[in-house]
Amino acid sequence: MVLTCTLGASLIVGIDRDTLRTTLIAALGCNIAWGVIDAALYIMGNAFVRSRNSRLMQAIRSAPDAAAALVLVKQAMEPRIGSHGRDEDRAQLYRSLRNIVAHADTKAGMVTADDFRSAIAVFVLVVVAALPSAVPFLLIGDAQLALRVANVVQVALLFVVGFYWARSVGGNGWGAGLAAMLCGTLLVAIAIVLGG
Repeated sequence: MVLTCTLGASLIVGIDRDTLRTTLIAALGCNIAWGVIDAALYIMGNAFVRSRNSRLMQAIRSAPDAAAALVLVKQAMEPRIGSHGRDEDRAQLYRSLRNIVAHADTKAGMVTADDFRSAIAVFVLVVVAALPSAVPFLLIGDAQLALRVANVVQVALLFVVGFYWARSVGGNGWGAGLAAMLCGTLLVAIAIVLGG
């Protein structure tokens, strides 16, 4: 977001100290706003998933017989499991899940304290992600040089995020880092062309 704001402003109104200062403040404000939005969406998403799971569990418990309950379990699990494992192993898993659901205590889409703590973490991550881009503007007096250094920092951060994401899921860090960097740069270019 900061990369889009800084590059877009430099293309539209040129590069001067006052414009970049205003753009940087606007970009940080955008990140704060998106932090709030992402945090709220995180809470809403968790409440939705809990509510959906609660409704599914209630439907399984209310099924007219064990066969109907197993059909509901299978419909819920097959998209996640696919055709992995043997048919009889999956059937045993579905029976076990049906039995677990029959004795589980469910709560409808309640929002928990963990949701709020995690939402705060989401907010902080979104806002903190913008801060490295501000450092060049604070340390470098030349507006154009500060902008270019900030852009390099932002693109480098895209690489770092892709690299560590891939490493955390067992993928190729270098490839994912380069892909994140290129995709991010492409998305910024598209946003700028569309007036964003």
